[in-house]
Amino acid sequence: QMQLVESGGASVQAGGSLRLSCAASGYISSTICMAWFRQAPGKEREWVAASGSAYSDYTDSVKGRFTVSQDNAKNTVYLQRNSLKPEDTAMYYCVARQPTCPGGRIGYPSAYNFWGQGTPVTVSS
Repeated sequence: QMQLVESGGASVQAGGSLRLSCAASGYISSTICMAWFRQAPGKEREWVAASGSAYSDYTDSVKGRFTVSQDNAKNTVYLQRNSLKPEDTAMYYCVARQPTCPGGRIGYPSAYNFWGQGTPVTVSS
């Protein structure tokens, strides 16, 4: 069984930067897919970004501002977020799927096997 622990959530000013981390433990395949979702108050859960073997993808609203990366040696995935906007305020969840990314279902929460507890981010104007 895999466990995911997020960290790095904070309150920041608009235009600022923040890096979220997600450490995975347990059995981890070399081709694991790790992704981030977010959920703002009163809104549905939204896929943000995903990272797999030689692969990364982003939802349109964060392209050019967010970067997802994996450190396989540390079993950790990062979400570097720049030029933050108030609309980026949300609870951010780290998720994982083994053995690979779910292709056309990459934005579906149900496509992922494992979820972290979430880390809150608040961006003030």
